[in-house]
Amino acid sequence: MSAQHDLQELLRLLTVGRKTPMLQAMNQIKSLQAVEIRSIQQIAEAPLDTIKTALNDEKTAKSLQNACKAAMKQTSAGGPAGTKRGAPLSTTSLPSKRLRHDDNPLMPSRAPGEELTPQELEASLELPICLDEEPISQTVLETNRAPLVLAFAVELLRYTRPEQPLSSRLSLGQAVVSANSRSKAVSIGLAAKGPSAEEEGLIGSGQPRVRVMGREVPVLKRGGYEWKDEEEKGSAAEENEQTTAQSPTEPKDEDVKSQPPPKSVHPFFQPDDIHWSFSGPPVTSKDSKFLAHSTKITKQAQEKILLNNLMRKHPHLESATHNAWAYRLRDARTPDRIIEKSFDDGEQGAGDMMLRILRELDIDDSLVVMTRWYGGTMLGPDRWRLMRNVVTAALNERGRKADGEVLSAGGEAVWGLDIEGMQKGGSGASATSTSTSMGGRKAAYGTGVVGMQIHKPEVARNYLLRSFHTASAAHAGEEAEEGGTVTKKTKTRKTQKQLEAEREENLGLLLGALRLLFDSWRDHLTAAELDKRAWAWYVAVRPDVEAGPGGWGAKGTLKLKSILDLRRTEQT
Repeated sequence: MSAQHDLQELLRLLTVGRKTPMLQAMNQIKSLQAVEIRSIQQIAEAPLDTIKTALNDEKTAKSLQNACKAAMKQTSAGGPAGTKRGAPLSTTSLPSKRLRHDDNPLMPSRAPGEELTPQELEASLELPICLDEEPISQTVLETNRAPLVLAFAVELLRYTRPEQPLSSRLSLGQAVVSANSRSKAVSIGLAAKGPSAEEEGLIGSGQPRVRVMGREVPVLKRGGYEWKDEEEKGSAAEENEQTTAQSPTEPKDEDVKSQPPPKSVHPFFQPDDIHWSFSGPPVTSKDSKFLAHSTKITKQAQEKILLNNLMRKHPHLESATHNAWAYRLRDARTPDRIIEKSFDDGEQGAGDMMLRILRELDIDDSLVVMTRWYGGTMLGPDRWRLMRNVVTAALNERGRKADGEVLSAGGEAVWGLDIEGMQKGGSGASATSTSTSMGGRKAAYGTGVVGMQIHKPEVARNYLLRSFHTASAAHAGEEAEEGGTVTKKTKTRKTQKQLEAEREENLGLLLGALRLLFDSWRDHLTAAELDKRAWAWYVAVRPDVEAGPGGWGAKGTLKLKSILDLRRTEQT
């Protein structure tokens, strides 16, 4: 059994089985590790005095050891059927806890108990979409504000966080809704401002966060979750084609690999340990493709080994027309001195442009490489915009701290943490909760971290599907004058099935309007700029409701044409 697995099982026992706050549980684990106790089995078999010495509390030590002994007996017995949900502490003799058919009603074709692959999970969460402008512009919806925030966030994340699968985007979107609703409730006096999640010990101060629509959301990394959408698969295929089409005049990958790293490089600074962040799928314009990568650099002596490492990891970059780069780093001997260096590689002015971006963002100790495959057509001034976009995206992805607060999730798939759910009672979530306990049977979803609650993607999806009604004729302004008299459309009572189909169609029209909006701006704004504007766009089109407590949860009308009117035009 791996040390990581032992840690997860022990953490689950403390946080789920014994209801210990996360911060307190981590402190207890550190104390036990100091005396070389690292698993449930070791706690059960260790002398009680050793555990008392580590925890400095006899009552806690005895209680913990008894819980571990009970867990060991339960595991050896195969886990009785009457065990409390979330209580099993070892998975060695239990079925896999990944999402199954009975946990996900969206996959009725699966046999009960059969596991879903990541691709099947994503397919089960697919959302409707219609990109036909004519029906979109004629549609008026009736809804409240919260699901509109969710729709904005889910669609926005396709552009600002393209590495996130749909399940993650739904979870993150619901986290934004929850955080926004909480702050709104406090501002209008419906709720009191309580301690933060960090102050309560629910999450650590170093918990990764991402920014969505201007709001910082704590997240949980989904270790080992691998999935690619069709756009990413297409990009990967293009990169493979580029690899096979390397120019014979360019250095071969074998030649690059044969160059040993300089002896002056610190032994801990090995090529395999270098992490590169990238800008996302290549940006294409008139057959020219742009891509950027970024990593950390702290010494000038690291320049060559970093560049060689990038070519080793991504040999298709060797076939590019240009691989321009630039870096800024702080001199270790004279901290006030900044060292800058750049190289155009034939793309005139690219190096200086990247240095300007690094200065504008006040970023140091960073190397960025901008790659371009020339498509045969001169782009003129538009190339500067495309290069700036990919360079900025790569730097943003590197997870630089913004105002010392936001920590990046490092490009991995993530879940949005349900802080409110954890504050209300750990794993005992209500039936209407949008979260699930990571230690419970239903919520594994391929992540090995336990003891935290996440926003469930299928709940967010269902929320979207049921929230957008067709506005009544009076609200939508559908009255028409004929011969000096006012006539109204007659209402016919619809069945529940017809209403569900109508709401699903309305959601598709709304998501289509949002996609057309974001598509019009994607090549003209960086991911960070697009995120900032998204909230302003939401405010511009959201339903008008009564201010204060009277408008809490109230519905209003939403004209989808108002979203289309926000698109970028040549005059914008």
